[in-house]
Amino acid sequence: MIETNRPAAAPVDDEPDLLRDQFRQLLRYRRLIGAGIGIGLLGGVYLGISTADTYVATADVVLRAPTDDPFNPSLAPDKAINIGSERQVALSSSIANEAAKKLGVGASGFAALRSGLQVTNPPQTMVLRFTYTADSAKEAAKRANTMTEAYLLKRQEALDATRDKMVKGYKEQRDPIAKQLDELSKEIARMPAGAGRDAASSSKTDLQSEVGGYNTKITKLEALDMTPGRVTSAATAPTATDGPGIIMSLALGAAVGLALGLLAAWVRLVFDPAPRSEGDVARALRAPVLGYLPRDRTGGGPLLAAGEADPRLAEEYRSVAFRLAYDARFADRRRLLVVAPRGSSETAAAVAVNLAASFAETGKDVLLIEADLRTPVLASQLPTDAGGRPRWSQTSGTPAGGRHSDTEWPDGRQLVVDAGESGSFDLIPGERARNVPRSLTSARATRLISEADSPNSTVVVLAPPVLSYADALALVDRVDGVLVVCDPRAVHRTDLSRIRELISGAGGTVLGAVLHAPLPGEKRGKGKGGPAPVGPGAGPGTGAKSGKPVPQPQPIPYEVAEPEQHIPGDGTDTVALRTVRMGRR
Repeated sequence: MIETNRPAAAPVDDEPDLLRDQFRQLLRYRRLIGAGIGIGLLGGVYLGISTADTYVATADVVLRAPTDDPFNPSLAPDKAINIGSERQVALSSSIANEAAKKLGVGASGFAALRSGLQVTNPPQTMVLRFTYTADSAKEAAKRANTMTEAYLLKRQEALDATRDKMVKGYKEQRDPIAKQLDELSKEIARMPAGAGRDAASSSKTDLQSEVGGYNTKITKLEALDMTPGRVTSAATAPTATDGPGIIMSLALGAAVGLALGLLAAWVRLVFDPAPRSEGDVARALRAPVLGYLPRDRTGGGPLLAAGEADPRLAEEYRSVAFRLAYDARFADRRRLLVVAPRGSSETAAAVAVNLAASFAETGKDVLLIEADLRTPVLASQLPTDAGGRPRWSQTSGTPAGGRHSDTEWPDGRQLVVDAGESGSFDLIPGERARNVPRSLTSARATRLISEADSPNSTVVVLAPPVLSYADALALVDRVDGVLVVCDPRAVHRTDLSRIRELISGAGGTVLGAVLHAPLPGEKRGKGKGGPAPVGPGAGPGTGAKSGKPVPQPQPIPYEVAEPEQHIPGDGTDTVALRTVRMGRR
């Protein structure tokens, strides 16, 4: 026997599968991705239109420091020039003022003149690149060259002013010493020979040396090459616009929009509490997903899928039954509890009925127990006929004529359901009870479930939603194999984890899950807030489609069934002669 109920923890080496699963989950948020692409395309259109008449002209200037020997290799220009400061100077208002004078731009156009200029410095160079953007190609080239000339002119003036200031300072220091030297020379000429004349001559020599030093410095400054730089590439009128073009803009916008859409979808996926894949459901329940019911036949059709024109649904039920048959935990005890998380249990009822039919098709003796004692509807929705009572119900006190003396469920009724080509199986229909927990845990219910102990017998129990009522937990200790039927978009991962914890705490085991799409007319997320069952008379054409409020089932007061009271499914009605549609539970 193959053990299929193993923990659904992801293996260590399945990263590609997880990535593919995440990508498939991202594709579920098509609206977010489409919105991102739409925003990107709008941005691309704006970019293409805004840059359609934009022209860019560029001029390059190589800066140089003042030097008296331009061929001296020991001179490092990057040590003498701060290229970052020079870039800020090129963008300053003083350069723009000088260019505005040459271009004849008034005060109103001064801000626009400055905004069109960009100055950059290519790495590892002493080059300033003047880039000007304008609406006209000729205007862009003219303004770029004018800005370059204005910068070089201002830099030349700044260097000349610095040199003149230094020369002036040296002259101011030299002139008093030169005057003192002249006076000392005249005095020496009048002095007689001797020690005094020799001392004065020595002082004269020192003064001459000092004046000569100042003259040398002044001469060196005046001999410096003060060229601020040279234009290596003058700006020329561009032949095409600077924009990428409408086609390239649209392609770029679509790519950026797709990236934004995928990012938004990923963020939405991270914070989405609902499981978006079979892997999420399996990890939350720690049990495999045994089947996914086809979307177009999830609800609204006959309760029994066998014999329908579209065989996909019936084949999916057979596949689920086959996987359960090869699960050792189910095959050993042959007891199965079918539940929904919360809300409507319509699909859970269909799963329970069709699994019973599938097991009957394999030759097993199947007993379907409707343990939903709050909204029982199976007897009125299935083609049934009255059959023999269970052995424990054949008591001497049973009145003749098949009338039931028991007022508590189970009362001994046992119906035979005709499943067409699949064969037939027995049904213990549910009935409104005064005390549901006591009825589910009674000795008679226990004897019913123990029918699975007989050879070749299988018992399928249908219970209300496990998070809405505690009825299912009252059965777990006897029907320890649980099958969860849910819509992955209408349940939270925390709900599935809570179901697993509740069932495990009650001594049961989650054998797997059967997933389905939202029911027809049911909004996404419906049923999260609590149960919303509908009475047996509500079919696909009532309630939801008519727009009228559907009455909620209310607990019935204590009453004893009269002997002449009609009981649905006791063989006196003609349910088997008409097509019964699956209603809301």
